[in-house]
Amino acid sequence: MRLAIVGAGIVGRAVAELAPDRGHEVVAIGDSTSAVVADGTGESVDVDAALSRKAERGIVGDDAPDDVLAADYDALVEATPTTLGDAEPGFAHVAAALERDRHAVLANKGPVAERFGDLRAAAADSAGEVRFEATVGGAMPVLSTIEDHGAAHVDAVRGVLNGTANFVLSRMAAEGLDYEHVLAEAQDLGVAEADPAFDVDGTDAALKCVILANVLSFGAADNIDDAREFTLDDADVEGIRNVAGSALDLAGEDGLTVRLIGEVADGSVRVAPRLVKRNSALSVSGTTNAAQIETASAGTLTVSGRGAGGEETASAVLMDLNRLQ
Repeated sequence: MRLAIVGAGIVGRAVAELAPDRGHEVVAIGDSTSAVVADGTGESVDVDAALSRKAERGIVGDDAPDDVLAADYDALVEATPTTLGDAEPGFAHVAAALERDRHAVLANKGPVAERFGDLRAAAADSAGEVRFEATVGGAMPVLSTIEDHGAAHVDAVRGVLNGTANFVLSRMAAEGLDYEHVLAEAQDLGVAEADPAFDVDGTDAALKCVILANVLSFGAADNIDDAREFTLDDADVEGIRNVAGSALDLAGEDGLTVRLIGEVADGSVRVAPRLVKRNSALSVSGTTNAAQIETASAGTLTVSGRGAGGEETASAVLMDLNRLQ
């Protein structure tokens, strides 16, 4: 499959590096200020050269960013940073691909969490498909598991969906350290951003839960017009800043621990620190994520693994591309 990749951050770079080994051709790569596009049909870009230019000069090539959208590709990979509200420019990139009857595969959560109805409408008018496994849980097959069982047969999804918050809470519990100390450690290790608010305040986990809520709502509706669309505004969100080390100590005495749990159930979306049994499938440590999918006929299914990272998220993008072939 011929790929155009929008976004040359950690995920976009990983997709570009891994795609040729999976039988795909990269015909265009763009970032916010530059692009490199293959010269003609049957050609592909020199991925190594493009990524070297990005590392050395901050640009991937000498073409304009919009040239990526006009390239001769089969699928657009949208790997630009997540934005809230109007979800731009990610939504416009996907819409441009669909208008050309091309496929779109997203790692960007914004369009799926904030404009799911618009996304579905654009896909309905196109011969192209939209897939977005990478937006929830990195390499974990959460969305494909729901798809395989059928959204109408899934009653609830809950899980640990943010590695940074989980690292902080699990280190606090294991070492008896306070929040600020562990957060500083996480930042030193590169597990937490310099501004960790998106993760520790629960926003990232909430966006993933909103995506899950939309998938369940639209997938179970008899008619698309009957589906309820969720956005971040519909989520009840509490982060981990106020979790005290003493609370974790007390929980431990009772065989419990605290994890930031996202839950989609009964038409609601909630993210908050919750008590879980220390031997529970949701008591994962470090940056590991885990999700439990409650199904009507198959019981509760659990998937776990690295919920973020360049290669991990890129692997989910590549799995979606395989499903499109």
